[in-house]
Amino acid sequence: MKQITPTHGDVLDALARLPGASVQSIIADPPYFNVLEDEHWDTQWRTVEEYLAWCGRWVGECMRVLRDDGLCFIFGQLGKREHGFIHLMSQLCRKHQFHDLIIWDRAVGYNERRDSFTPQYEMILVLRNGDDVKFNKHAVREPYDAKTIEQYLKDNRYKDMDARRAHLEKGKFATNILRVPSLKGASKEKCGHPSQKPLRLIEKLIACSTDEGDIVLDPFLGSGTTAVAAESLHRRWIGIEKDAGYISIIETRLAELRTRSTQHELVLA
Repeated sequence: MKQITPTHGDVLDALARLPGASVQSIIADPPYFNVLEDEHWDTQWRTVEEYLAWCGRWVGECMRVLRDDGLCFIFGQLGKREHGFIHLMSQLCRKHQFHDLIIWDRAVGYNERRDSFTPQYEMILVLRNGDDVKFNKHAVREPYDAKTIEQYLKDNRYKDMDARRAHLEKGKFATNILRVPSLKGASKEKCGHPSQKPLRLIEKLIACSTDEGDIVLDPFLGSGTTAVAAESLHRRWIGIEKDAGYISIIETRLAELRTRSTQHELVLA
């Protein structure tokens, strides 16, 4: 596969240069607006109205470049300072076709609060352009443990136990609540981005919405997780990132991935 490099620049400028209906899947993890208060890129809007207007523009461009059978995944969260996402979802679903709302269960809570439950999840709004989308539910099956399989095989309603076992060994179909532990400070995946998403989570989104060779777009590439996941799954990708420091992180991660891939190919040969 031809090596791809991230695009360094503004998201709206970069998206405007892409042809329409050219990407199969979009993984967008944008600024949440005033959540990471020490980061300029998350505090650059004076009001939630300004933030929502900006989001409307970049999402509109994303939907323009998305194929009719593609899916657009948009991350967000709710809380006292993050409530803009609920307005954003309403705004986007009035203009674009709603497909699903995925809950990312981070497995552990964060930012304990005195007067409310400890938050443990983020949300992924899924939009589409057409009614017949590409979705491979088999690609994200979750395995049963051996004990559970044996327990289910005791159900005498099934006559063909070989077929039943084969089905169970493929795993259960994933729900729209995806439990993937968030990255902690000691995680080997952590590489310097404050809102980095786990590789396993992004792989699930790519695997269910694309085939090998399809193009995945990430308009806010950040630490490069979408690029790493796409290359690992033999997809092509387009990534846009405004911060030069993050571009360096992305290039380092990709170089390490490509070195490991080359070494693996040599071993197989």
